[in-house]
Amino acid sequence: MTVAFFSGKGRRIGVALGAVSAGLLVLSACDKPTPLATVTVGTTSVNSEAACYNDGEAIKESLIQGCLNKKADKVVEVAMDDKVRFGVDPEIAERGWTLFINGQQAEQEPFKKTYRTIPGSAFFASQTGEPTTKTNVSIVETNGSKLTGIWQFELKKKS
Repeated sequence: MTVAFFSGKGRRIGVALGAVSAGLLVLSACDKPTPLATVTVGTTSVNSEAACYNDGEAIKESLIQGCLNKKADKVVEVAMDDKVRFGVDPEIAERGWTLFINGQQAEQEPFKKTYRTIPGSAFFASQTGEPTTKTNVSIVETNGSKLTGIWQFELKKKS
C-alpha cells in the first residue's frame, strides 16, 4: 500500500518549482556574451566577440599588451582599392572606440559612431615604408583614458 504525501496539485507545484530552480541554475552558469565588432570588405563580413573585455570597466594594465598582441581568429582579405568598413555595437560607440594597427594606437581621439570606412591601402604600409601582406587591426573600446574592450582582426592583402 502506498501513501500519497502530496496531492496532485502539490506535486505539480513541486515539479514547477524544481524546473524553475534548475533553469535559474543553468542560466547563472552562463557568461554574458561580449558586444560584437564587425569588419566588412565588399560582400564579406566577419564579426567577433572581444579578445579582452571587462564589461565597461578598465582592463588591467598588465593584460593590455597581451590582448593587443593576441593572434586574431578572424581574417579578412583586402585589396588595395577596397573599402574596409568597421562597425561596433551601440554600447561600444557610446563610450568611444579607436583603431590600433599592429599593437600601436593609430588615432588619438575616440570615434563615437557605430560605423566608419577606411581605404584598404591604409593598412598595408609598414612603419619603415616597406609593403606588408598582413596587418593586425584591433578595435579598442575606451572609457576616458582607460581601455575597456579589445577586438582582434587580421587584414590579409589580396594578391
